[in-house]
Amino acid sequence: PGANVIETVDSIKAMLPQLQASLPPAIKVSIAADRTTTIRASVADVQFTLILTVALVVMVIFVFLRNFWATVIPAVTVPLSLIGTFAVLYELNYSLDNLSLMALSIGVGFVVDDAVVVIENIVRHLEEGLTPMEAALKGSSEIGFTIVSITLSLIAVFIPLFLMGGYVGKLFQEFAITVSVSLVISLLVSLTLTPMMCSRLLKHQTGEHGWLYRFFERGFDGLLGLYERGLKVALHHRFVTLLVMLGTIGATGWLYLVIPKGFFPQQDTGMIVGIAEAAQDISYQAMVQRMEMVLNTVLKDPAVASTGAQVGASSGTLNQGRVFIALKPRNQRDASADQVITRLGTQLANVEGITLYMQAAQDITVGGRLSKTQYQYTLTDADSNELNQWSAFFLDKLKSIPGITDVTTDQENAGPRLNVTVNREVASSFGILPSQIDNTLDDAFGQRIVSTMYTALNQYHVVLEVDPRFQMGPEDLKSIYVNSSAGQQVPLSTLTNTSIMPAPIVINHQGMFPSTTISFNLKPGVALGNAVTAIRQIEQQSGKPASLVTAFQGNANAFLSALSGELILVLAALVVIYIILGVLYESLVHPITILSTLPSAGIGALLLLMAVKMDLSVIAMIGIILLIGIVKKNGIMLVDFALEVERDHKLSAEESIYQACVMRFRPILMTTMAALLGGVPLMLGSGVGSELRQPLGYTIVGGLLVSQVLTLYTTPVVYLYLDRLGDLVRRKLGRAEPASAETSVP
Repeated sequence: PGANVIETVDSIKAMLPQLQASLPPAIKVSIAADRTTTIRASVADVQFTLILTVALVVMVIFVFLRNFWATVIPAVTVPLSLIGTFAVLYELNYSLDNLSLMALSIGVGFVVDDAVVVIENIVRHLEEGLTPMEAALKGSSEIGFTIVSITLSLIAVFIPLFLMGGYVGKLFQEFAITVSVSLVISLLVSLTLTPMMCSRLLKHQTGEHGWLYRFFERGFDGLLGLYERGLKVALHHRFVTLLVMLGTIGATGWLYLVIPKGFFPQQDTGMIVGIAEAAQDISYQAMVQRMEMVLNTVLKDPAVASTGAQVGASSGTLNQGRVFIALKPRNQRDASADQVITRLGTQLANVEGITLYMQAAQDITVGGRLSKTQYQYTLTDADSNELNQWSAFFLDKLKSIPGITDVTTDQENAGPRLNVTVNREVASSFGILPSQIDNTLDDAFGQRIVSTMYTALNQYHVVLEVDPRFQMGPEDLKSIYVNSSAGQQVPLSTLTNTSIMPAPIVINHQGMFPSTTISFNLKPGVALGNAVTAIRQIEQQSGKPASLVTAFQGNANAFLSALSGELILVLAALVVIYIILGVLYESLVHPITILSTLPSAGIGALLLLMAVKMDLSVIAMIGIILLIGIVKKNGIMLVDFALEVERDHKLSAEESIYQACVMRFRPILMTTMAALLGGVPLMLGSGVGSELRQPLGYTIVGGLLVSQVLTLYTTPVVYLYLDRLGDLVRRKLGRAEPASAETSVP
């Protein structure tokens, strides 16, 4: 525990020459399957993504603020947050792996949000004529509560992840902690260091600006004017705008039902593992020959770097063997791991007497017994005969499902068994007892210990058995003799009758009952959720007995657990956010206004996933949960500023929300673009292990693109409707209070 896999493998590599020198020349030592190259490439790719994200976020800040120091100040938040996060991860004994680096990459777009909102408000006051110190004090005090609300509500999104159980919960607790720690540190930096640096480094700009400044300024003014015109139309047609918002809720629910659902994206890690299977009556020597034929065929593929194999897989039976195929680096081959598997399957079909079932090795594999293919479906029954009957039925049915391939089973019940029956009449005529025949068979084939030799340092067992040349088949019983009472040697075949019957060579158990596991792979583009649904339909239509228990194992079982908890997880996140916002604003209505921004994010994420033909995986679901925290930031900034304007300037609700939308347009656009560009490198990444990160990037980018357009128009309308509803409730309560007070007077 706690060991570094790269350092460990490197130390083993350094020992190999010395170890090779100490062994006979016929024995070669090497590392057959070295994943450290893939791990290094994956970490390097994530590090590049992190650097690219920082560069894109800094570019966004410069475009909107057009000031060198105004760009540097929020950019300082990134290294400080990362350094502080590293310190906390170190104390928690976490390592920098795919999940934590992915969390840091997506967190870069979040940690600058607080500083961007603070500095934008300070720059606004600075442009109004205040001194840098006055602008820093006033701007940070005005926006402090908003920053705290944004950060706390975003961290609250991860509370359900902290409480999530099972394998998936354990995996993403590290992700949640990494993002949460970086957010807390960015909050502290934004409320302390950022205002201080603004008061010292920012100056009121005078004189004529350059062409680049004027170009971006005109572009932003054009966007703001376009938004103001659209906002007036939305406020004028409030009911239509409200219907659009309600329509996004219905569309989000419908898309959630129809989108294909999966567990984790299929990765290309540069490693293929397989289990080879031959006839159940094959000998060890014949199995070795066929395995060599398989390896020679695999090595001819141009994408394969090296292979390794062993006879006897997890069950220990001689008719199975494990194969490890290390692929060349991704930039040195013309096909992905799944494409190589398809190509090798065609080539290996010409190898007679053996079948190789292959699957691409994955970074995340949950539970389940080792099987020939990736997903497992287990049948359990106390009656082995009934189990065998229904196992064959389900095996045939699963093979008929269109999206499933490489369907196989671990049932090994066709092995040869030699039944030897003593002919008692013939044996008694020679004066031979049945026990003598039993002892002879035991001596010949049972490896009986007949003596023990003791030395000064060790002891050795002397094992009696027949020469292996006479153990090849039933006909070898003719070469075994038994002494009769007259001293005559009688062939064993004369005394016995033999018959060959089928028998299981291995019996698998689960929960103390006999079991059969049917495993399968998915065809490219097929979601695990669709395959699970098809298998469930077969269960319902099969009419299987109640004694036959069926269940998914491994990744398929973890997928079902995650799928059952997805909706609860999202609802729990919404409830936690509502409670926290209700406490912060001391209101039951304003949190609803803020949460009304969420449906537009969900529909955008689901639409983009379906457009690129990605299923709703666990990674994508984490992205949607992140969206809940990101998108509501727009609502918080609008509602908080509208309440402040309404309170300080005694304006109506409509005038207050209109001013809030116009004044907060630039920081909302800046923070959304920063978070969106933080997801672009994840979305477009193509390096090692990028398949695991792409759904997170697509979800965040799609959700933010749609929500940015819709929430700026729907949130003000929802604010006005709920404000009117609050007035009605207050008036009713105001009419009721005097009556109740009057009746209470004696």
